Amino acid sequence: MTDIHFYHNAEDLLGVTCHLAVRAFRSGRKVSVLLPDESIAHQLDQLLWTRPPTDFLPHTHFSSPLAAETPITLGDAPPADGWPHYDVLINLAAELPPDYAHFKMVVEVVGTDEALKVPARNRWRHYASEGHTPSAHNTAAS
Repeated sequence: MTDIHFYHNAEDLLGVTCHLAVRAFRSGRKVSVLLPDESIAHQLDQLLWTRPPTDFLPHTHFSSPLAAETPITLGDAPPADGWPHYDVLINLAAELPPDYAHFKMVVEVVGTDEALKVPARNRWRHYASEGHTPSAHNTAAS
């Protein structure tokens, strides 16, 4: 069964996402990051080039021919021909990620804005209704 984690109260959504992607990558995991739009995908792409400043984080867009071979992939829509891998999915989109149950782990990153919290609560309820036991992690307590 897919392991579901919610990281909530994230003041800096992309900073928390980058941190979680780095942790997963350093643990030998492959990460897909689903973002709400292409502008935010571009911002995360830039952040992965610069943070942490001493590391190289190999990443590419879902649509890249190298996506299946790249440890971190990102985009604002899941690939039409399927995800590049099914290890870790980090979701910042408001919708439930398609095919989430195929992943070993789903990480939901939720900001402090009520407009982000309401859809996140709906996703939590959906995961729970499917038999998952989501874990909550308060990023404000870190």
